[in-house]
Amino acid sequence: MKILVVDDDKTTRKLLSLYLKGKGYEVVTAENGLDAIEKVGTESVNFILTDMNMPYMDGIEFTKNIKSDPVLKSIPIVMVTTEADEDERERAFKAGVDEYLVKPVNAEQVTEAVVKILKKIFKGGGAGV
Repeated sequence: MKILVVDDDKTTRKLLSLYLKGKGYEVVTAENGLDAIEKVGTESVNFILTDMNMPYMDGIEFTKNIKSDPVLKSIPIVMVTTEADEDERERAFKAGVDEYLVKPVNAEQVTEAVVKILKKIFKGGGAGV
């Protein structure tokens, strides 16, 4: 399974990538939403972890773009952000994210979020992954 990690912070991208690679996932990274749109178009991505606050295209706009595309809308998205505010969380879910994690996160939290969503997908018939 290939996971796209989208974050404007290089250290965060590297940490999330290491967590996921350690669990056996293939990882692709992007620096912002625009970069991520390009990666989704060229890589066969099965899952996305995205930051909220990024230059050029933030995580909310990126999520809306993915969820409005009939071919891509079934890709699960986890928002990994410093935004602990309930209004921001609600905005993210309205945009279409499947899970919301507040930084700092550890490997277990990231893995649990991925596994939780995958279980939900496979329980529902396995579409999208």
